[in-house]
Amino acid sequence: MTYTQKDIYRFVRPNIMRLKPYSCARDEYTGHDGVFIDANENPFRNGFNRYPDPRQMELKRRLSEVKNVPVGRIFIGNGSDEAIDLCFRIFCVPGTDNVISIAPSYGMYQVSADINDVEVREVRLNDDFSLPLASLLSAADDRSRLMFLCSPNNPTGNSFAQEDILLLAERFDGIIVVDEAYIDFSDHDSLLSRDELPGNIIVLQTLSKAYGMAGLRLGLAFACENIIDLFSKVKYPYNINQAGMNEAFSLLGRDVGKEVAEIRSERLRVAEALRTKPNVRKVYPSDANFLLVEVDDADGTYERLVRRKVIVRNRNNVAGCEGCLRITIGTKAENNILLSSISEDDE
Repeated sequence: MTYTQKDIYRFVRPNIMRLKPYSCARDEYTGHDGVFIDANENPFRNGFNRYPDPRQMELKRRLSEVKNVPVGRIFIGNGSDEAIDLCFRIFCVPGTDNVISIAPSYGMYQVSADINDVEVREVRLNDDFSLPLASLLSAADDRSRLMFLCSPNNPTGNSFAQEDILLLAERFDGIIVVDEAYIDFSDHDSLLSRDELPGNIIVLQTLSKAYGMAGLRLGLAFACENIIDLFSKVKYPYNINQAGMNEAFSLLGRDVGKEVAEIRSERLRVAEALRTKPNVRKVYPSDANFLLVEVDDADGTYERLVRRKVIVRNRNNVAGCEGCLRITIGTKAENNILLSSISEDDE
């Protein structure tokens, strides 16, 4: 099925369709010149005495240039987690609707669902971590509103074929949320590279990973204008602070290509070195800035690394990742410390 922008409205919660959003002072007057005595602000300048632009237009225009996406199709959130939560708040009736999610995957989909009282129907990935298309579609019913696909996937590290995602978007009667947080480290193109996307796809990205702004907490959502309008309608008025916008605008002028290339090169080197370790069973292919590594004794290896002050993520308790550690690619020096610490023979 081909979804037009107006078709999207039939997935929206009725109360959200009726919602009259809060109108803040900076919504009612958007000019830059004048005597501003409309917002009960402190009039004495210190750089942050005025409320920030609730629409973040200056930063969106910069992002539009970087991502080659029209301003009207961009949402900026307090991390990708805000965009994920908004998907539930806009499209899912608590206690009634459900969402489909792959497993294993990013844990915040489940947490946001629990907060919003929405059922999650998890569908296990195939043994090679590929998408089980038929199972994903058969898990849905007439109350399924969202399907979450993380590509490259966290914690498995692999990407899914765009053709498979587009097939799901065509056959799933709801919204497909494609989380591309790690896309800059992948050999595969972002969905944003396509000339046109189905109206029922939301693409999430972040400035936390390749752009090195994790401390600023800035997540991005790209979708048709009707969906972006809904996000703007439901979000809190000033969800992004002025200091964060200032820093992001400045940092977006920095070329991160060299850093991304080094991380990709180190990912290959570390993967090859890990495969020589006696306690490493498997290093999974990765399109992200991390590796999923199966070891003989995940808990014991994790504790040994902690004792050496090398902190990785123990994924042994995640279904589908039993016996695995998730290892972020660090600097060359940090990676060398990891490689010299992961096996007992290295001590």
